[in-house]
Amino acid sequence: MIVAFSVTPLGVGEDVGEYVADAVRVVRESGLPHRTDAMFTSVEGEWEECMDVVRRAVAAVEARAPRVSLVLKADIRPGVTNGLTSKVETVERHLS
Repeated sequence: MIVAFSVTPLGVGEDVGEYVADAVRVVRESGLPHRTDAMFTSVEGEWEECMDVVRRAVAAVEARAPRVSLVLKADIRPGVTNGLTSKVETVERHLS
């Protein structure tokens, strides 16, 4: 499965980069395949693994912010691996 999620601290002002970095650090330390862009961080693995990473990323932000917003989207497709790369490669192939 691939989980794309965004964790946003609320009540800390407009500059939230350091809080978001706490969440991304959790993802990077998880060892799961991942990708971060301007809007979301995507992580790939089994249900329990992905949800644990999301839970810990939220907790990392929650430890320093009075309120946290979480947006999550999941692609649940058993038996598929390397989806983070293969999905992008398919689109790129169609663009060339």
